[in-house]
Amino acid sequence: MIIVIVEDEPLIQQRIQRLTTEILIAKDPRIICFDDIDNAESFLSENTIDVLLLDLNLMGSDGFTLLKSNLAAAFHTIIISAYAEKAIEAFEYGVLDFIAKPFTKERLIQAFERLLHNRKNEYPSAKYLSVKKAGEIQLISIEDINYIQADGHYTWLNLSSSDEVMPTKVLHSKNIEKIEQLLPECFMRVHRSYLVDMRKVKSVRIQEGSKYTLLLNSGEKVPVGRTKYEQIKKQLNGI
Repeated sequence: MIIVIVEDEPLIQQRIQRLTTEILIAKDPRIICFDDIDNAESFLSENTIDVLLLDLNLMGSDGFTLLKSNLAAAFHTIIISAYAEKAIEAFEYGVLDFIAKPFTKERLIQAFERLLHNRKNEYPSAKYLSVKKAGEIQLISIEDINYIQADGHYTWLNLSSSDEVMPTKVLHSKNIEKIEQLLPECFMRVHRSYLVDMRKVKSVRIQEGSKYTLLLNSGEKVPVGRTKYEQIKKQLNGI
């Protein structure tokens, strides 16, 4: 597991590194530390990592700069910051967790358990997902996503509308498990390869061979896993 820590206070950086090594010892973590945004950005642009541990105040620079430039990346980001008032904004941009300073080892363990076990958090969900298009980061509102389809280590975001800037289907670098962790409760895993905004479902249909399909308000059809049918039917019926 490759972890990047971006923290400009030497003692805090050392503590985060030590605790991370202790907590993730079974994962044999490789930890790379930076104390400034530019060097961290350069490394992230050229290397694949698993998680970014990011402070928001780096020698007077705003850590949100680094966060926003990597919103479409495949890795998760965990904020460790004294600026607790920034937590809601950070969650809206799709961070996995926000740890307020001063923090305990137990709180860091909680964040890593969420990371390792694909758990959703109980905090505000992302309002945006982001994709890279023509070298730029473009924010996509969660409200515009009808459903999400797995494609190996990537996912396709299927949108409700399109224009010259954004097509109806765009590729995201995170896999479906990581995407699911960030989404609000209205999204349901209806199939191992599909996440659907249940607010946009018109009906569930039974087809030949005991196969099930969701019909969306847009007219699109999404397959349903057999084990999910009863749960979906109850939700649509308001039970």
